[in-house]
Amino acid sequence: MKRLVILGSGGYGRTVYDVAEQLGYSITVLDDSDKENPLDSFSLYIDHDTQFIPAFGNNKFRLECVERIEKAGGKTATLIHPSAYVSPKACVSDGCVILPGAIINTGTRIGKGCIINLGATVDHDVIVEDGVHLCVRCIVKGENRITRCEKIEAGEIIERATRK
Repeated sequence: MKRLVILGSGGYGRTVYDVAEQLGYSITVLDDSDKENPLDSFSLYIDHDTQFIPAFGNNKFRLECVERIEKAGGKTATLIHPSAYVSPKACVSDGCVILPGAIINTGTRIGKGCIINLGATVDHDVIVEDGVHLCVRCIVKGENRITRCEKIEAGEIIERATRK
């Protein structure tokens, strides 16, 4: 059984915990509720059987955490809920969490440290750069580029090929 260390214990941290539990991980949470910085102690957990997920809603901070983990020699996990669909011809990078009901279609590339939230749809040939959050039930139609650390709000629709 692989161990997962979740950095952060807020709402998103609890969401990540739920998905990780369903995927069979042994979970450790580095709690930040007392204003402690979980990055102060994460390196104590680095070993060949442990992966990390920074569970922070702040896109820039989450991506900085992914990069700090990698620099320290840690491995970031990629969590994909069983009810999500990810095309075998799509690429999802490390440190991402794909939540229930999300769809990632063919030819799409998801950068590191992204959140693809509940029911979000990413159509064909979309590039989602590092640190992006695609919120609940948003739709990104084909042939778009979502830029680094951008947030697409819940229910928002990005029309086909309008962002290159």
